[in-house]
Parts: sequence; C-alpha cells; structure tokens
Amino acid sequence: MPEDVIERLRRLDSCAVSDAMDRLKLAGAVSGIEPRSVTRRIAGRVRTVALGPATGTPAARHLCTTAIEAADAGDVIVVEQRTGIEAAGWGGILSIGARAKGISGVIVDGPARDIDEATELGFPVYARSVTARTARGRIIEVSTGKPITIGDVGVAPGDYVLADSSCVVFIKADDIDRVVTEAERIAVREAAMAKAARAGQPMSSVMGADYEKLLGHD
Repeated sequence: MPEDVIERLRRLDSCAVSDAMDRLKLAGAVSGIEPRSVTRRIAGRVRTVALGPATGTPAARHLCTTAIEAADAGDVIVVEQRTGIEAAGWGGILSIGARAKGISGVIVDGPARDIDEATELGFPVYARSVTARTARGRIIEVSTGKPITIGDVGVAPGDYVLADSSCVVFIKADDIDRVVTEAERIAVREAAMAKAARAGQPMSSVMGADYEKLLGHD
C-alpha cells in the first residue's frame, strides 16, 4: 500500500493536495521552502532530522548522515534548521550520498549549500534559503527520527510529503488515503475546467460557481 499511495501522491500537485486538506480541515501546507537545485516534484515517506546550535563539543557524527544510512529508497529527508544561525543544514557530499541511496530528495527548513553540485547530480534540494556557510562549528544534529516542526506544521517520521514549486505539504500517515482520494477528485474537476478554458469558454463560466464549490462535495 505505501508504494501505491506514494505513486498516486506523486501524480498530484501540491495545490490539489492543499485544497484537499482544506476540505478535510487538516493542516500541512508550508510556504516559502523552494526548489533550489532541480525543479522536480518529490513525494515519499519522511525521515526527520533536527539541528541545533553547536555547543563547543565536537559532533560525534556529521549532521544528516544517520538519516541517510537509515533511509529506504524513495524516502525524503526533512531537516529542521530553525536556529537562526546562517549555516547549511545540507550540503554537497550529503547530496551525493543520498542520491546513491535512492533517496527522493531533501527538504530543509533553513539554509542549504552546494546547490550547483546538487543541480549537476540531478538531486532535488528544497530549502528556505541558500548559503555558503558551513555547519562546522555552528550547528549540530540534535536528533534523528524524532518529531520536528517545519514552518508551523508538526512532522513525524513516517508521515508523507509532497513538494513542488508551489509549496511543501505534509500528510499524517493516518490521513494519507483520504487526502489522496480527495485530491484526485479535485484534480479531475480542475482538469475539466482547464479543458473548458483551452476551448475558449468564457472565464466567468469556467471560474464561476462551479469553481467556488470545488472544495465541496457534489
């Protein structure tokens, strides 16, 4: 079931999924985290990492390496870097290792670096900002595989995520089936409206009452 639902999720865009979550009164959409390397939609199960300020004691392991080693192919690593310190929560060597492992991409609520390298690799890096400043001596890994906060959304290991150029949407594992089903319903209706627009129908008709009712059931 997880692989099937991930493939269904990957065929949707974040706007349809966000609309579905609005319809179901669920929170999950996070704005302001953008594709920084390749512009490619990613979807998968979440592997979480939380970062914090360095305390002066050298880190036992480089940040995010534990998550890469624990991840399954197709997973998405999600990094909370909300320290306010300008330091990269992801970098080029990590992108190489993640791509080799078959990880679908990384999402950083904070800065990432080595974006040119990730672009050359074809590895999707989503981040709130970019920087050249290293994590060394500035930030360290606080936890892996624990609940984190991205934007104003709580994210747990095993949740689902969809990211594209519009936004990042997180979906609780218990909600994934009904969210995807609702988003597919919305996508079908929007496709019919797009077809009508391309056929030259008046926009006041295409974007009229039917559009305003899009989040309601027939």
